Amino acid sequence: MTAHEPTDGGPTGPVVVLIGAMGAGKTSVAHAVAAKLQLPVRDTDHDVEAVAGRPISDIFVTDGEPAFRALEAAAVARALTEHRGVLALGGGAVLAEQTRTLLAGRPVVHLHVSMPHGVRRTGLNTARPLLAGVNPRATYKALLEARLPIYRGVAAVEVDTDDRTVDEVADAVIAWLATR
Repeated sequence: MTAHEPTDGGPTGPVVVLIGAMGAGKTSVAHAVAAKLQLPVRDTDHDVEAVAGRPISDIFVTDGEPAFRALEAAAVARALTEHRGVLALGGGAVLAEQTRTLLAGRPVVHLHVSMPHGVRRTGLNTARPLLAGVNPRATYKALLEARLPIYRGVAAVEVDTDDRTVDEVADAVIAWLATR
């Protein structure tokens, strides 16, 4: 597949959208897939930070999660309209019903990470606002359990990321795209 071959019916949106929990590798895999397919890459977390002019953690602390989620939903809607490459969404982006509706029928890949691997990869990073608090491991577990059915409901395919390199996951995503 090259950058000029339309997938998903032509120039109507991203070639692939990556979703999944914190630590699944969405941003890293998006960059790897984009490099292999010679496509542009976009991450809606970066879009939110660019629009807000500050880090997501600051938005959470200053404005609260609802304000962040509104910015995130707008960023996803914009990216789904404007972007024609590989798109990575923030871990909670699929919580918004409007986002799930916009993703319907699109080439959405759920990058699945188990709790032990996700915890190890995030390092229970307190710069991640949803992991700040008394027991980040329990918070991560609860988020993963609550969101897993949503990820699976939105995605066209699930790719396991445990015990795989970024390139191996990217190759699995590309192999799936080739079957579409």
